[in-house]
Amino acid sequence: MTAVTPLTTSRTAISAAERARRAREVGFARGSVRLEGGVLTAEIEALNARYVAGEIDGDELTAAILASDTARLG
Repeated sequence: MTAVTPLTTSRTAISAAERARRAREVGFARGSVRLEGGVLTAEIEALNARYVAGEIDGDELTAAILASDTARLG
């Protein structure tokens, strides 16, 4: 049996400073949601973690949130 090589991405790792900036950005957004009486779901928190880690960019984060079942317009 041969080993399966995991898929790799061409995305460049982000710096510690960029990771910190993203964490502050997510924290601000989380606080804003809480001030409005909302709570972020586990799905959205997982997407936020992927964004902070540099796995997805801001546009991908926004698209994923809007495509999620937790985003409701109205």
